[in-house]
Amino acid sequence: MNTKSCLIVDDSRTVRSIASGIVSDLSFEPLEAENGAEALEICRQAMPDAILMDWHMPVMNGLECLLELRRMPGGDQPVVVFCTTENDIEHITQAVSAGANEFIMKPFDNEIMRCKFESVGLL
Repeated sequence: MNTKSCLIVDDSRTVRSIASGIVSDLSFEPLEAENGAEALEICRQAMPDAILMDWHMPVMNGLECLLELRRMPGGDQPVVVFCTTENDIEHITQAVSAGANEFIMKPFDNEIMRCKFESVGLL
């Protein structure tokens, strides 16, 4: 069985480290990017199975990255889970309209991540 990969896109090294540990525990190979532009470069090389995407990042934010990802060849494949401090309906609607599959509020933990990954069929 091939290991699934999860790209963690966040400008915080701490958040990436915590999320990498959680997705590893869920049997995913963690990949990391610190902004949307870096994430798209990784996706061009090898499309991940899942992407955990922060909203607010320098260079290219999560929404811009998601819109660009969904236009790429194979960019419709990864399950994208937005992970952010923004929890108002406007932000959620924007993310879902752009192609996000799920939404997680920061801070998150193993149980929240497991539930969200299960709800979108990753586990």
